[in-house]
Amino acid sequence: MSWKSRGEPSPRSVISKKWTLLLCLGCFCAGMLFTNRMWTVPENKGITRRTAMEEEQLKLVSEGCNPKALHQKEVKRENKDIFGEVSKTHNAIQTLDKTISNLEMELAAARATQESIRSGSPLSGDSKTTDSSRKRRYLMVVGINTAFSSRKRRDSVRATWMPQGEKRKRLEEEKGIIIRFVIGHGATSGGILDRAVEAEDRKHGDLLRLDHVEGYLELSAKTKIYFATAVATWDADFYVKVDDDVHVNIATLGETLVRHRKKQRLYIGCMKSGPVLAQKGVRYHEPEYWKFGEPGNKYFRHATGQLYAISKDLATYISINQHVLHRYANEDVSLGAWFIGLDVQHIDDRRLCCGTPPDCEWKAQAGNICVASFDWSCSGICRSAERIKEVHRRCGEGENALWSASF
Repeated sequence: MSWKSRGEPSPRSVISKKWTLLLCLGCFCAGMLFTNRMWTVPENKGITRRTAMEEEQLKLVSEGCNPKALHQKEVKRENKDIFGEVSKTHNAIQTLDKTISNLEMELAAARATQESIRSGSPLSGDSKTTDSSRKRRYLMVVGINTAFSSRKRRDSVRATWMPQGEKRKRLEEEKGIIIRFVIGHGATSGGILDRAVEAEDRKHGDLLRLDHVEGYLELSAKTKIYFATAVATWDADFYVKVDDDVHVNIATLGETLVRHRKKQRLYIGCMKSGPVLAQKGVRYHEPEYWKFGEPGNKYFRHATGQLYAISKDLATYISINQHVLHRYANEDVSLGAWFIGLDVQHIDDRRLCCGTPPDCEWKAQAGNICVASFDWSCSGICRSAERIKEVHRRCGEGENALWSASF
């Protein structure tokens, strides 16, 4: 009997349904696989980009919210602000310091003038014309320290390196250089010594009289009064002190000082550090030797007393504080002590302490003209009244050097 007659399905139809089911499942799986590949790649790329951007944003946000980071940024900002304020404050202090210095100079000048008027002591003929003198600025005031017994020394200086008469006035007007012999008064006011000096001043007009009693042991006091009087009488860049037994080349001195004109608080000279002499009876004995430490110690660095120069601000400082500045036995030590603790520039220039011929002569021939010449053994030119003319002839810079110099 055939399969159809029995009413049962044929094997072909049964196989077809199974394969149909398998094919359907296969197609479904293939479709799922295909769909995942097509959509997963762009989806992942998009997610990756968004994640990187989000991470960067989150990082910035996290840094902004991080207390340490905020503190560091705040500290940096505060440091910048502090540095800026410090710089502004420093500039303001410098400006204020200059203003105070100028006011102190004016105060010192007014105080010195007032004290001289109150005491009724004529400081010098120049003090009568203080106002007219202070209208201009001078390069330097050279004070030649002298004594009543040194008339021959003064005359020998007048005959050599110190211009006289109209030449001295021309020196002041054209070159801005003031030169005066510095001397005080005798123990008896108006005595024979004072009258002799007054007559000499009437003849030459080159003396600066101080309100001071002359005496070798009073040189430190005389130095203080000289600087106070000079700074009150003349407005200059530098104030020079020189002994009357020293030869000076004025043009070379001026050229030396001009090089330092723009600097402040200058102390120029031949710096030395000699022994502190404790033994009584010896020359340059130091009664207060114990202040300088153990026996055999040396002084602090200071300029030798034959010639030195200081700038106006230091001369003003001495003038203002002259009543409280301590005086040692030696005048050059006293000056150096007054500047201890101050912001002073010490300039050591060996041309300010040359020896007499042949030393200064050899240096002049080599083109290195000395500012000052003297004998160390005599603390000045030995027998200067007799020998200074020879020193001037052999070591002098020549008169033309002074008038051709430009300061």
